[in-house]
Amino acid sequence: MKHFSSISALLMLFISCVCLKSIAQELPKKYDVDGKYMMEIISDLASKEYSGRLPGSEGYNKAATYIAEQFRKHRIKPIDKDSYFQYFNVENNEIQSPLKLQMISNDGNNTEFKPGKDFVCRGFTGRGVDTADVVFCGYGISLPKQGYDDYAEMNVKGKIVILFKDNPTWKFKTEWPSSIPRYKAMIAAQYGAVGVMLVSSKYNASRQPIGSIATGTMNQHNLETTSIHITPEVANNFLKQKGYNIDQLQSIIDSTKKPFSLDLGIKAYTEIHTKYTQQKPTMNVVGMLEGNDSILKKEYLIIGAHLDHVGSQGNDLYFPGANDNASGVAAVLQMAKLFSENRYLLKRSVIFVLFANEEQGLKGSWHYINNPLAPLENTVAMINLDCIGFGDSIQVGNGKSAPLLWQLARNLDKENDKMMIEATWNGGGADATPFYDKNIPALYFVGSNSYSHLHLPSDTPETINNALLKKITKLAYATAWQIAASKYKKEKNIR
Repeated sequence: MKHFSSISALLMLFISCVCLKSIAQELPKKYDVDGKYMMEIISDLASKEYSGRLPGSEGYNKAATYIAEQFRKHRIKPIDKDSYFQYFNVENNEIQSPLKLQMISNDGNNTEFKPGKDFVCRGFTGRGVDTADVVFCGYGISLPKQGYDDYAEMNVKGKIVILFKDNPTWKFKTEWPSSIPRYKAMIAAQYGAVGVMLVSSKYNASRQPIGSIATGTMNQHNLETTSIHITPEVANNFLKQKGYNIDQLQSIIDSTKKPFSLDLGIKAYTEIHTKYTQQKPTMNVVGMLEGNDSILKKEYLIIGAHLDHVGSQGNDLYFPGANDNASGVAAVLQMAKLFSENRYLLKRSVIFVLFANEEQGLKGSWHYINNPLAPLENTVAMINLDCIGFGDSIQVGNGKSAPLLWQLARNLDKENDKMMIEATWNGGGADATPFYDKNIPALYFVGSNSYSHLHLPSDTPETINNALLKKITKLAYATAWQIAASKYKKEKNIR
């Protein structure tokens, strides 16, 4: 059986090599990746003018208009009538100034914490101005019937609760409930809390407070319960009167596998103002170049990246999102420019999509998949670019689901920059996921070790590795060109 398996594996490798050789297509002469142009795109989109590109906001709408103007400049046509915009509605929560967190000391020496450095709001925080007692309630889990309850014998009514943002790493006799902070805030509110302060556990590689609008599958908004992400140092300020630090408390709970909740004997002042809208219009930005082959032009390659980021909080804090994902947007626009310059060599049609709301759960790419602007059965592949401007090498994800496409990229890399690592995955990933769900082969281009500034105010154009940005874009374009200008056949049964 082992001998037979080895022969089968060699046969599959031989077939893949033959298939790849049969679709090999000489790259066009106009193949230069313009790093200066891409950096201009990144610097523009990451500027304060666009306020972190929160879908539903004026900043995001400006960014979408900016992309449409770039499409026009590169002679990329609208695919849907006369508009580049594919509209849909999303939740939107505008976090306004002032934004305050203070520790109210018993001796009158209050400590003021700084937004962006010491704390940030969760994207879907509630609003409120509160001076309240602070309590610690572990992981914020309440499963009284199953024998674990961080709120047991604790009175949190009218109080602010410090919680671990994560769930325990140890197993329990039943599945832990959702670790989405919106869910943890809802549980605290059910016990009467006016707010939560979430702190990342000691098992996280980074414990900095991050901007996030992730909600999981939960869309129930609590207008009155504030939700803040704090550093371990801020948590320790509130805990020191009781003689603990946050890591000691986690160790106690994890070692005993029992709750260890505390009244901290200290107060906090929080002031958070928001404007929540349940349904607010946003849009994907979509353009197309039509192929020239009378048959193959009815088949489509999609090249995409998400345009959105996590927005701003008050007047002084915004999340630039230079790597995440102005870098991917810049690559899509660069590829659109190169494809347009070589448009008469295209066999298949190429659709360029800048998705909204990736950060809130891939809502833009799911909207496209559920409302496609070209037949999905004729969509032969999808190329996704996300966080390609930081790191030390190239990773191409979803290779286990689309091995022929992955090997195509791998071969191209070996012939050129030799930057692509072997590690990959299956199941899509980010905006490639909905395409995987519909059995459409997809590749996900990303920088390896790309997340040092993820969702932080420090994700600025100054952190971009321009050399890596150019090499990933070059590889993605070369791979896409082989699909759009050759006899490539769609892989089947990728799931």
